[in-house]
Amino acid sequence: MASIREVAKLAGVSPATVSRVMNGTANVDKEKASRVERAIEETGFKPNEVARALFKKSSRVIGVIAPDIDNPFFNEMAKAIEGEAYRQGYRITLCYSENNVEKERESIRMLSSMNADGIILMTNHEEVEDEVEASELPVVVLDRTIRMDRGIACIQADNYAGGQIATEHLIQCGCRNIVNVCGPQRFSSARQRYQGYLDACRYHGREIQMIECDYNFADGLIVAEQILQQYPGVDGIMACDDIVAIAIYKVLRRAGYHVPEDVQLIGFDNVMLGTMFTPELTTVEQPIRQMGKAAVNIVINYMKQHTIQKDQIFPVRLVQRQTTVLKK
Repeated sequence: MASIREVAKLAGVSPATVSRVMNGTANVDKEKASRVERAIEETGFKPNEVARALFKKSSRVIGVIAPDIDNPFFNEMAKAIEGEAYRQGYRITLCYSENNVEKERESIRMLSSMNADGIILMTNHEEVEDEVEASELPVVVLDRTIRMDRGIACIQADNYAGGQIATEHLIQCGCRNIVNVCGPQRFSSARQRYQGYLDACRYHGREIQMIECDYNFADGLIVAEQILQQYPGVDGIMACDDIVAIAIYKVLRRAGYHVPEDVQLIGFDNVMLGTMFTPELTTVEQPIRQMGKAAVNIVINYMKQHTIQKDQIFPVRLVQRQTTVLKK
């Protein structure tokens, strides 16, 4: 591979002039710039991206840290982020932490050392606050709220409204014995959804029935068995996400229940898997694509203006399919 000195020699200019042409850091005579461009093309010269990142203080790379490779919500969000980043001339470095707080810390340190332009963090741990503070990079937290002294942006759906919408829909479907399979209450999003469920149940005079569940299929299977033992009269279930809803459906069918005839079921997120599943899953949709796009734009705008946009809350909507039926 050719070096910058070889390009400069072929173009009849200094290495500094070649660097200026590549980085656009100063005006270069058009005739000289043309010679440099021809020399780069002839030699196939590829600039050292690490060196360019250090020089320009921008790698045009955005780091994305997700906690779980198995949950399609995070995969669909990462896809939305990558698509918007690529459209704007950026790349992403994707790190999966496997719900390990130390791996998240290590990923933040790595992204800081490689001079990433920012970090989009989908974390299940508030314990990474110290590492985020130390990174000095713009940070966007997706689907969670983390409070720190340093300004960061939090992007999430209207989880409280989502909890209300799901509960109201089950009530409209005639359910009187509704169980809320809520996400871990250490997460702000799960607490907000649960509060929406509580307020809707209290307004309509429904009994509060709740079981906490992690956002994964295996835990959904366990919790579904618990529901049948603790709440044998259940006729409506609000799941914390679509994957848990699908796990619950599997256990219900195995136990002889029919959905939606015996038990009506609603998920949360509206991941693609819910439409591939039979019966198709009723759910509350988070606008995944819009949220991912907003996160990328916050990082890029920070690089241009050095100001970070504060919290954004996106509206949710009910997507009714085949696991619920409205009462006539």
